[in-house]
Amino acid sequence: MLTFEEKLAIIESFPQLHKKPVSLGRFNFHFEESLHDKKIVVQNLHPNGNGFVYAGHLPKKATDPKGMVNIRDYSADELRAIIQASIDYLSRKPEPKASTDAAQEQTCETWVGPNGQTLQLVQEDELWNVYAGPNLEEAFESHKEAKRYLLEEGFKLQ
Repeated sequence: MLTFEEKLAIIESFPQLHKKPVSLGRFNFHFEESLHDKKIVVQNLHPNGNGFVYAGHLPKKATDPKGMVNIRDYSADELRAIIQASIDYLSRKPEPKASTDAAQEQTCETWVGPNGQTLQLVQEDELWNVYAGPNLEEAFESHKEAKRYLLEEGFKLQ
């Protein structure tokens, strides 16, 4: 594990980052040229060696809810790589969000039952929800679970 001083030296080697003291001897490092709302690349670097780096480029499963990863046990190469990847990510324009209609087209399926009734299977956030008209019937954690339920109930994908 790198010491606080070693981590500080590595982080300060990135001229794009601006050091800002917070509290308890901790520091944040801001990337003011960010093209995203996010400006903090390194958050709460603590004298005990703990700290976080923004990793918006990683899958959400790999980060905390704020998009950060803990760098406590990172090697020098790992720390340099994740900071550079964060700066690279924040230097690119964010992808425009799909319109609501376009997003629904990609994540909405219509299923028809044995008596002609229809249900909508819609991906919303991390859930797959089954709707009968405006009413939520069931919610599933995966598309596979939702599909299994609909097939067991006699529904077919339209």
